[in-house]
Amino acid sequence: MPSSAVRTFTDPEDYATSIRATRAEMTVMGRGHFTANLTRIDLHRLWMQRFSDNLPRIAHSAAISGRATISFPTQLGPSLLWAGAEMKPTNITRHSEGANSFQHSSGSACWGAMSLPADGMAIVGAAMVGCDLTPPRDTLGVTPSPAAMAKLQRLHSAAGQLTEEAPEIIANPDAARGLEQALIEAMIGCLGKSEVGEGQRGAAATRADHAPVSQGDGGKSRPAVLSTGNLQDDRGVGSNITAMLPGAPGIGPKRYLLLRRMHLARRALRESSPTEATVTETATRYGFWHLGRFAVAYQSLFGEMPSATLHRRAA
Repeated sequence: MPSSAVRTFTDPEDYATSIRATRAEMTVMGRGHFTANLTRIDLHRLWMQRFSDNLPRIAHSAAISGRATISFPTQLGPSLLWAGAEMKPTNITRHSEGANSFQHSSGSACWGAMSLPADGMAIVGAAMVGCDLTPPRDTLGVTPSPAAMAKLQRLHSAAGQLTEEAPEIIANPDAARGLEQALIEAMIGCLGKSEVGEGQRGAAATRADHAPVSQGDGGKSRPAVLSTGNLQDDRGVGSNITAMLPGAPGIGPKRYLLLRRMHLARRALRESSPTEATVTETATRYGFWHLGRFAVAYQSLFGEMPSATLHRRAA
């Protein structure tokens, strides 16, 4: 049954967990009041999402297996990198099936995504344009013709507007089928006649994208301290830090790791009961040994003291 939804977020963790992916995590790199909007549209076979967020951040996501997924910027704005390659308004990123990747924005970002079942993408690609559109082995950048790209952008935007203003149209099976067909034709039109850009990347970036993202055990049974030699967070992600940040200018490993540890500590505080956890225990678990400095940095980054985060759950 076709469906759609529009959601607004002020917490990056809530935003990340709402993104359709096997796993998504987000680390905000700048200070300020975070805001984000997510539009999700599920048609019969085609899935769509539209995103906007206002602060520099690094997002780590694991694509859904069995789906052929593309993404592209929906507005002009600050630099937006995916797997070390810049996403331009004239380009489309084709994602490898089920792979993990890092996306880095240097400011506000607006982008969209679309996916079809992998076998369905291969069938319609062969039927409509005579091309093999099986998901690539590595993340791939392509440049469609300006007219084809403009058509896809226009239809993607129109679908988002319908979700906001007339969601009952999306919910109508016949209307949804017509919209879906138009969007699929526009997408295949972009992919079938395009120039390949970022086809092959360095081995380090490829290893980082394919590093497993696992659920883990919440980090309670092993150390969660992150170092520049090896990144080990409470979800079990481990990789060389320089490979994790391909093409992320201005972000040093120490800065990223500090912010990542702060976000992990905040998540632990939010998920813990004040009767079973303390700020001191949580801070030291993530490598913050000077509690006064931790509290000051935490309040500066999140706008509240760590004790307030811990006790909010009990309120």
